[in-house]
Amino acid sequence: MLSVRVIIVIHLTMVPLLGKRKSTVPNDTTSSYLKSLIMLLARNLLLITLLCFAAAAAAEEESSPPVQIYAGYSWLSNSFNGVPGAQKALNGGNGGVVFQPWHHLRFKLDYSMFRGINAGAPQHAFFVMGGGQYETMIHRERIFAEALVGESGLNGNWFDGNASAYLHGNTGMTASLAEFLGGGIDTPVSRHFAIRTEGGVQHSGFGPLQPAAEGSHPYHLDGLPNYFGRFSVGMVWLPRLGLGVRPAPEHTPVESEVIFEGLRTFGHFKIFTGPGNSYFSAGAIEYDRHSWGRFLGARLDYSADFMPVILLSQRSKTDVWGNPHSTTYETFPGVGIAPIGMRLLWRDGKSFKPYFVVRDGMTGYTRKTFSQDATYYNFSLQQAVGVQLKLDNRWDFRAGIEYFHQSNGFSVASNPGLDAMNFRGGLSYHLGHARAGN
Repeated sequence: MLSVRVIIVIHLTMVPLLGKRKSTVPNDTTSSYLKSLIMLLARNLLLITLLCFAAAAAAEEESSPPVQIYAGYSWLSNSFNGVPGAQKALNGGNGGVVFQPWHHLRFKLDYSMFRGINAGAPQHAFFVMGGGQYETMIHRERIFAEALVGESGLNGNWFDGNASAYLHGNTGMTASLAEFLGGGIDTPVSRHFAIRTEGGVQHSGFGPLQPAAEGSHPYHLDGLPNYFGRFSVGMVWLPRLGLGVRPAPEHTPVESEVIFEGLRTFGHFKIFTGPGNSYFSAGAIEYDRHSWGRFLGARLDYSADFMPVILLSQRSKTDVWGNPHSTTYETFPGVGIAPIGMRLLWRDGKSFKPYFVVRDGMTGYTRKTFSQDATYYNFSLQQAVGVQLKLDNRWDFRAGIEYFHQSNGFSVASNPGLDAMNFRGGLSYHLGHARAGN
């Protein structure tokens, strides 16, 4: 029997001030800009399509290890400043974990890093991505395809080793959205170990910066690589059932709940974004369903969030970096959706239940956000912790704090973004036969 596993997770951590064009007018609507925007949206739509396909699949689940933990050597086909005539491969390593399956669906996290020197400039890169793995067994071999998306980072002097003429010593952008599309094969060598061979195409959007005298704006350089070949080989550990992961009980009603919440910004981080002069509040409807058994002692749920009303307040005038040029604020509406997520819920069935949730999605507004040179839409990442308190057999009260990231992921040259800390609270209604607690 063939088996399918698709993983969709985390992370769309977007990046500050990424650009694809040499023009410093971010709203220049040329055919090149439209082409890059369509490609970006298509890549993220592919990830959501894979999730929907996996949810609709009806093949029978075969025997499989609950988790897969892997690590090994990794090779990247070019340096990030490897223009034609000055190309050099980079060496590094990668590792990660694939979580327990449910109806052909797994969560996967992947970390990779690469080191080297090219044209006198050091190359120190890392990638943190999550996504989907489509997997099937052919005899003893496990064949898989994967699609990952996430965040990448690079040292500031990667483009030019002589950074004396550049602002803060950064000759190029230091963060970018990253995607990987590939596959591989696991060849078992014992009951709990296999050799993993993996390869594919990796994309990132790093670009050079102008010298300080020219404004330090990002620009596009013809011939600078954005697509790379990536090859990895290493070992996979397949632990026995019961090492911290247990399957969901059979023949029991599936626990699910709908949560009606409100959220409001109370502060800012400056991790991936600009000045952080914006605030927002929203009403949200969250759906959680027990889908992946248990992990780390917690119930592992699928989680999705819909925000039908968002009110964003931002400075009425800013520059391309998001720095305020006025003291007044403007407020306008938007909507948001985060269909890709997971929740860990501890002490299920008790009166006091801590939780952790992470989700990816998008927000859209009636005006350009965080800068008048940016976009009407943003990609989002939510990470929240809190508690649920039993009110009766159907209802819980819920309260927590949340890190909420928004940015446009280099769709245009202006991408200040927002890293906000939010209060979040509301009421949870348990569906079906599930009850709030004992």
